Amino acid sequence: MIPEKVRRVLDRAGLAALEFGEGTTPTAAMAAAALGVEVGQIAKSLLFKGKDGRFYIVVCPGDRRVSNAKLKAALGVKTRMATADETVAVTGFSPGGVCPFGVESVVVLIDRHLERWATIYPAAGTDGSGVPMTLAQLESLTGACIADLTEPPE
Repeated sequence: MIPEKVRRVLDRAGLAALEFGEGTTPTAAMAAAALGVEVGQIAKSLLFKGKDGRFYIVVCPGDRRVSNAKLKAALGVKTRMATADETVAVTGFSPGGVCPFGVESVVVLIDRHLERWATIYPAAGTDGSGVPMTLAQLESLTGACIADLTEPPE
């Protein structure tokens, strides 16, 4: 079930989440298979904690990895992946279901490589959901800046 705080954001934007099951904390590949799309279209949201004590969400294609060096250059601070407990405490979402909207006090950055897709699918607060939208819609909903933050797919 989509969390109410996410549903409100989506309703205001005229968007709707697709639900494909819960409880498995799918990988980007599993989510892509469930939605019938390319892995790169899955806009995975990863939470990082900076040495400055702040938290940052990076939204990137499901087929790419965040570059620590590029993230540090963009933020001006070294970061590490947040723990599962930190993720739940800060976002209210479990790993695998983190979405970049409906969160407060977290800086959101979007990797520019999502621009290669007409439609992308960020999670909607559960590990069994995706929201079809454009990069422009994601940028508008999150107020995020777009930057080069990832390494090429392997």
